[in-house]
Amino acid sequence: MTETEDEATTTAQAPEPESGGDSATGRAAKAGTEAGTEAGTAQAEAAGADTPAAGESDAAAADAGQPASAGESDAITADPDTPLADTEPGAAAVYADAPASGSVDGRTAAEGDSDAAADGGTDAGRPPGGRPRLRRLRDWRADHPVAARVIGVTVTVLAGALVVASLLLPNKPDFRPTVFLRIPVEALIGAVVLTALPRRPRLVLAWLGGIVLGALTLLSLLDIGFYQYLGRGFNVILDWSLFADAYAYLKDTLGGTGALGALAAVIVLALFIPAVSALSVVRVSNVMARHRAATTRTVLVLSMVWMTFTALGLQVSGMQLASDHIVTLLQARAKNVRTTLHDEREFTRTAQADAFGNTPASQLVPDLRGKDMIFTFIESYGRSAVEDPITAPGVDKTLDASTKALDRAGFHAKSGWLTSATYGGSSWLGHSTFMSGLWVDNQQRYRTVTSSDHLTLTEAFKKTGAWDTVGIMPGVQKGWPEAKWYGLDKVRNAFQLGYQGPKFSWSTMPDQFTLEQFQKLEHSKKRDKPLASFVILTSSHQPWAPIPKMVDWDRLGNGSIFDAIEKAGTKPADVIANSTRSKEGYGESVQYSVTALTQWLERYGNDNTVLVFLGDHQPISRVSGNNASRDVPCSIVAKDPKVLGKIADWGWTDGLRPAHDAPVWKMSSFRDRFLTAYGSTPHPSGH
Repeated sequence: MTETEDEATTTAQAPEPESGGDSATGRAAKAGTEAGTEAGTAQAEAAGADTPAAGESDAAAADAGQPASAGESDAITADPDTPLADTEPGAAAVYADAPASGSVDGRTAAEGDSDAAADGGTDAGRPPGGRPRLRRLRDWRADHPVAARVIGVTVTVLAGALVVASLLLPNKPDFRPTVFLRIPVEALIGAVVLTALPRRPRLVLAWLGGIVLGALTLLSLLDIGFYQYLGRGFNVILDWSLFADAYAYLKDTLGGTGALGALAAVIVLALFIPAVSALSVVRVSNVMARHRAATTRTVLVLSMVWMTFTALGLQVSGMQLASDHIVTLLQARAKNVRTTLHDEREFTRTAQADAFGNTPASQLVPDLRGKDMIFTFIESYGRSAVEDPITAPGVDKTLDASTKALDRAGFHAKSGWLTSATYGGSSWLGHSTFMSGLWVDNQQRYRTVTSSDHLTLTEAFKKTGAWDTVGIMPGVQKGWPEAKWYGLDKVRNAFQLGYQGPKFSWSTMPDQFTLEQFQKLEHSKKRDKPLASFVILTSSHQPWAPIPKMVDWDRLGNGSIFDAIEKAGTKPADVIANSTRSKEGYGESVQYSVTALTQWLERYGNDNTVLVFLGDHQPISRVSGNNASRDVPCSIVAKDPKVLGKIADWGWTDGLRPAHDAPVWKMSSFRDRFLTAYGSTPHPSGH
């Protein structure tokens, strides 16, 4: 028997002075009632019931909106909608949001004793003098009622603020103060529902609602990240596979330890946000239930204000003061899922239709026979490189200088703009869009088109039988089955180019080395046929630090000459979160890539060389801005004037720098325009 039970038994057995009308039976019943009450109180306290202890009754009464009584240790704050239970002598049971000190979570003392015993929550079986942690907390609250009340109010306010902020959190990188000063209708609806429910259903709904709200918050954060890096929101159907690429990028940029730390932080955040959100909703719902009348009045007033704002369309800084953000977001996500599923079926049919799918080999690009064709992508080479106030001066100077150098070598160029199917990343979507003539703007479309027989530009040259084809892929570090769809006879990946120097963050090797190895391993080889090449350059890939520098072409060797350049370069961590430094690094990297490519053409090009080069997409919004276009420059360079004469009616700008008002086409339109310009005859398939 515990010390508390001993005391209760003693109290029950102590004789009382007789009074008029008291019988022995009455005295025994009274003693039993008192004993039961005190024993229940002791056991409930030992089980850790979250109720005010003696000395806290004033605060508990104030929370319940009732007057306090000095020394009143058994004050009960009952749920107004739940009647007191019929109890037997010795029980003090009431289902309440703020249980009495004689109850455990709103249950009878006997129930609390039973649960506590099962959990080892009573003092029975504990070492002498041992006390539950929650009981020590109760004692502290009893000793410091003011501090306890301040902490309680602070936690409640923070919980409410977190719930409202989660309901208003935008899913785009827009964090103006006015975003969080709106009235969310979801909060008003939630308050009405939660205060109307009995205790147990209310708690269940509060927990579930909090977890759902936390999950929606995580999705909004994913949207923000995707808008920052890819210029679009997160697709809950297609985008899960991109996390592996994101981790690989972090590993290349921050190192293995930094990537693991970032991964751990993401996992903790993914667990923490729903948990805190659920706890916050439960906390707020408990407070609202204890103050039902005040909550009802407040919700009524705010609902009238919300309806007024909605009817009048009141805005501040272009932001509606009456918010239904979560409802709108859920509708948009549902629509996006339906659109994605429908698009998969529609695009499959689209990919089967090809304007040149049945064109005979003899009727494909007859005007380019004998030409050495090179299709080259410069990573992240977008309109921002040519027109942004920070990057444009250096990039434009390089483009103009390269144009003059090529002119001296006998080459001429025409340039225009293409609107990429991707932005900030997912370069393979830009590559496949340009080469196939289809708008490939998501991973599902990419899988669909690369598993089809839709004609690519390199496949068109291969199909003629008049060209060999090769892919130079320094960014490919694993199996790449798409090579077959591109129509490439051979592919040289990152491990097949002979590089033994350092990586430059994500980029496996400098572009100058890639191009030199392309020359040595493929382009310079004597062949029976000309070569159609597909070359991907990577040095201008984010985070744009460190950046390679041009070296003497004859000293490139195995690439170890770049060791000192890489060590002296800027570290990725120094620029990755700095917009200005990122822009500066981006501009320098584009200058490097353009210089390497045009010097290679001067050095190794001949009368039959035709170079088509372009960007795959714009850089991320930290560099290009949140409202940047998706345009990229595209140039065609050749010595033979007939080659450029075939596209004279395109209206493209002379030189490597397209004019601001030069024609802008969708990237997917280039293939058919190019094939048509150089004599190909359409013979559709799949119709």
